[in-house]
Amino acid sequence: MKTWVDSHAHLFSEEFEDREAVIERAKEAGLVRIMIVCCTLEEAEKAIERASQDAMLDVAVGFHPSDVQTYSEKDWHKLEALVHNPTVAAVGEIGLDLHWNPETVQLQREAFIRQIELANQVKKPILVHSRDAIGQTYELMKQHPAQCGGILHCFSSSAEMAREFIKLGYLISLGGPVTFKNAKVPQEVAVSVPLNSLLIETDCPYLTPHPYRGQRNEPMHVVLTAKKIAELRQISEETLQKAVLENYDRLFPRRN
Repeated sequence: MKTWVDSHAHLFSEEFEDREAVIERAKEAGLVRIMIVCCTLEEAEKAIERASQDAMLDVAVGFHPSDVQTYSEKDWHKLEALVHNPTVAAVGEIGLDLHWNPETVQLQREAFIRQIELANQVKKPILVHSRDAIGQTYELMKQHPAQCGGILHCFSSSAEMAREFIKLGYLISLGGPVTFKNAKVPQEVAVSVPLNSLLIETDCPYLTPHPYRGQRNEPMHVVLTAKKIAELRQISEETLQKAVLENYDRLFPRRN
């Protein structure tokens, strides 16, 4: 029996007008849990309503670091209300992005800390985005720990840094780039991360794995990433899928 997980999917972004068909294809591919990540309040409201009808769907909501300058205090209050919803399993994706918006780094840091504190208030994990900012991300997370842990999503740094985040109590999630031909570093991470600290994701509609790179990504493609990781680790797909599901279930207990 297949029991795959997609720990990071932007299913309520505008690229998924055929969302219900996408979810059905995911189920047919053997997925049993999907984390729908919402970077706007509007997405989150729609995702919460949909996830309340299907226990395989979880929701995360948070202010992405690239957008923090656009949010008002009214928006922050709305976020604080949404994260109390039982369908919301995590606060995210949150973090630092110095690739697109280095000029807003101080605002990003303040928003990151504020959302970690919010996650601690509601006793939920965080989903962390870090791009061209891994050192700053690590230092901030060391100083401001998420009490319920969380995930370094679509991890793109070194195996050494992965180990440091694991020491802080976080899981490492890998996506489509691990399947790319030139993906030396992600593949090193895939092999070195302990199985009990590993998750997989699509980050759909982005980062589609080989051989569909360049096309829209969707949750069913997480199986391609999993197959590559199992091959790299020289373990069975069943061993990997069991570990990943246990890791996800441990971090995000199933709703009744």
